[in-house]
Amino acid sequence: MPRAGIQPAQSGLRFLPAHFSPWVHRLSRWALPLLLRTREIVDCQVEGAERLAQLFSEHQQGRVRLLIAFRHPTTTDPLTMARLIWEEVPRAARAAGLTLRRPVHSQFLYDRGIPLWAGEAAGWILGALGGIPIQRGKLDRVALKAAREVLAQGPFPLAIAPEGATNNHGELLGPLEPGLAQMAFWCCDDLAAAGRQERVLIVPIALKYVTQGRDWPAIDTLLDRLEAQLRRRPGRHGAEGSEGAEGSEASDNTAHPAGAGGPMGDGSMAEALRYRRLIQLGDNVITLLEDFYREAHGLDLPPLSTPAPYPSCLENGFITRLERIRNAALGVAESRLQLLRPKGSLGERCRRVEQAGWDRIYRDDLKAMTPLERSLADWQATEARLAMDHMRLVEYFSTLSGSYVAEKPSFDRYTEVLQILWRAITWINGTSHDKPPELGSRLAWLSVGEPIDVTERHGRYLSGRREAVEELMADLRARMLAELEGAGPGSQAARAGRGTSSA
Repeated sequence: MPRAGIQPAQSGLRFLPAHFSPWVHRLSRWALPLLLRTREIVDCQVEGAERLAQLFSEHQQGRVRLLIAFRHPTTTDPLTMARLIWEEVPRAARAAGLTLRRPVHSQFLYDRGIPLWAGEAAGWILGALGGIPIQRGKLDRVALKAAREVLAQGPFPLAIAPEGATNNHGELLGPLEPGLAQMAFWCCDDLAAAGRQERVLIVPIALKYVTQGRDWPAIDTLLDRLEAQLRRRPGRHGAEGSEGAEGSEASDNTAHPAGAGGPMGDGSMAEALRYRRLIQLGDNVITLLEDFYREAHGLDLPPLSTPAPYPSCLENGFITRLERIRNAALGVAESRLQLLRPKGSLGERCRRVEQAGWDRIYRDDLKAMTPLERSLADWQATEARLAMDHMRLVEYFSTLSGSYVAEKPSFDRYTEVLQILWRAITWINGTSHDKPPELGSRLAWLSVGEPIDVTERHGRYLSGRREAVEELMADLRARMLAELEGAGPGSQAARAGRGTSSA
């Protein structure tokens, strides 16, 4: 969490137009392998690269307008997608005898908030790569108009992450936002109005990361460090960090998560204790947050009754308390910003809080203010930033479910959940620069699905827009889930049997 201080009011957020620069693109291609290595990505495995190469060829020939819908689990994904489009697609095209004009590239939407925390230089580079910034908490007509023009008339396909935000879960697809379907149908409208015959296609791309090796001691070390942040003695010898018989007896009674298997994950005592430590760690974090909101904001958060036997009482209680603390923290932010009628999903509420905060920090009326009015505007901006901090806290915990590891206690799922907790705790501590222990290098797995022909659905859209959008998003979700389930080492042989190549 940023340390307390005055947040000055600033000039209003301006739209940052895309200005594609070939030399920035070439420099970015040169730097991409190094950037991927800094994220511990050692290789990318692609299933269906030849399909995407064919679609790029048809786009360059003026036969289709292409909308790329990709999964967005982490902040590494733009680099992984760049590797797919800049390197794997041209390689697959050469193998298939296709000729693609250089540069092989796609434009993309990105969150307008990125230049606010990453700096103006990041915004300039994103714009020079054809990026279109969008404010997610409001109807950003300028950004939507720019994206609509790119999709219908631009020289490159347009890439959008329909989840709208990262969830840091490799095997969990978040809710999809309907804006992507609306954008595709708008493109159909624009082509029809211009008398053009191109088809509008959406190609789904699944993406996830797999850690090389299974360094379970590194997982235990990360648990140690997280427990130390809560001033608890590392608990490798017992549920509460005690080394006596009581801790051993408690761990004997701990149910194993479903499907435990593999080294240090074979349903053994070590696996049972590790899972119990994870649940206890989450429970302790929630307890501290409950205490904070009781003491600092006077919220009524009574203890929950636990009629179920251990460990079900801990798991079920954690899920209930997690949902309660997320709503409590978000309620504080909404109250501070006078958003008195919260509605929608957790993500939608977060976006409205963010937008309300930005409206108080980034203003167009500063030049006309007296010195005293400007000081009061700074005060209001500081209050807005504090309200947004409550929302940021919710964002860190928004994707935790309490069952992700229990359903499949794999090394990667442990890694993902523990790193979510690490980022949340270091953010609260104001030490976000601290990195967790190294858990191993990763492979990026991408799977390119069959494209969805939106043009053939355009007639249904004209007769019932909402129904057509909902139907298209449901179809896209089903296809992305199918590709996600089929992406990864375990599916490669099966796909090869169906004739799908791997890059």
